[in-house]
Amino acid sequence: VQLQASGGGLVQAGGSLRLSCAASGPTFSSYAMGWFRQAPGKEREFVAAISWSGDSTYYADSVKGRFTISRDNAKNTVYLQMNSLKPEDTAVYYCAADPIGWVASTTRRYDYWGQGTLVTVSS
Repeated sequence: VQLQASGGGLVQAGGSLRLSCAASGPTFSSYAMGWFRQAPGKEREFVAAISWSGDSTYYADSVKGRFTISRDNAKNTVYLQMNSLKPEDTAVYYCAADPIGWVASTTRRYDYWGQGTLVTVSS
């Protein structure tokens, strides 16, 4: 599976962005998908995950109520809608695929990673 993340950019605090992650390969619909982020000088951290069917989602406490993960298996794409953005959301955002298919928040569960897209939130 190859993953291509896009949609990052510069936005003011309180604004919104939608990230997309396009996947190649016929097995996308059987994979759980996750979003992680990494700020300068910090470790990569979990943001959100969605099960293979889309029926189950899971969020980090820091983004709960502001971010929404979704997927369109017909388009081989997973999305991250980010609202009410804060300066502390500034990071490179990565999408990842987990072949087990269920939601997971640990990086070691994810076998495939995209290249990352930069989100910068100005105050």
